[in-house]
Amino acid sequence: MKKILVLEDEPNIRSFVVINLRRNGYEPIEAACGSEALNQLEKNPDICLALLDVMLPDIDGFEVCRRIRASGSKIGIIMLTARGQEIDKVTGLMTGADDYVTKPFSPAELTARVDALVRRIGGSDSPDKPSYEICSGPFLLNTRNRTLEKDCKRLKLTQIEYLLMKLFMENPGRAMSREDILKAVWGDDFKGELKTVDVNIRRLRIKIETDPTEPEFLTTVWGFGYKWGY
Repeated sequence: MKKILVLEDEPNIRSFVVINLRRNGYEPIEAACGSEALNQLEKNPDICLALLDVMLPDIDGFEVCRRIRASGSKIGIIMLTARGQEIDKVTGLMTGADDYVTKPFSPAELTARVDALVRRIGGSDSPDKPSYEICSGPFLLNTRNRTLEKDCKRLKLTQIEYLLMKLFMENPGRAMSREDILKAVWGDDFKGELKTVDVNIRRLRIKIETDPTEPEFLTTVWGFGYKWGY
């Protein structure tokens, strides 16, 4: 049974989320504040995904997300954001979240998002693949251990960033639309917006480009999408 961290300070909302996760075969680990969430992550290293509320009484959800990613953890992260707070969505993605769900949400929507992200982070490459390394310029992508190196230096990627790099490095020179990227990386059942792609591309460029404002590798195809241009 996969463990899901539920960080939510409102008891009624937390109980609602926990009940629905249990009904769908997950094991919820509850936390009412940011510090408790970080303690639960230490005590439960097998947590595969975290649901993080943004507004909290102590350490907010953004900071919890930052600390999770700073530790090198690649667990899935979904931010729970307030309706209409566009900046929350962008900030969450930039700090390392994989997805966001806007309150109020239905049980079906939440579990669909959780199921989709669990499938993505739990996916593995085919053992029949003849090569598990993809080289492109200074980059080396290892699909066996899901890592990326640039000039022999390991880069810390989230699961979404890894999947983006894999998609682009497997399709060098191919211009891909935002719709194609969203479908390939987030899946058919993802109900988010196209700007999710733009935010994650921006975050990925910060990690892989010498100058993210003048990208050399992951270039923009204006009015269409992006391509791996090396």
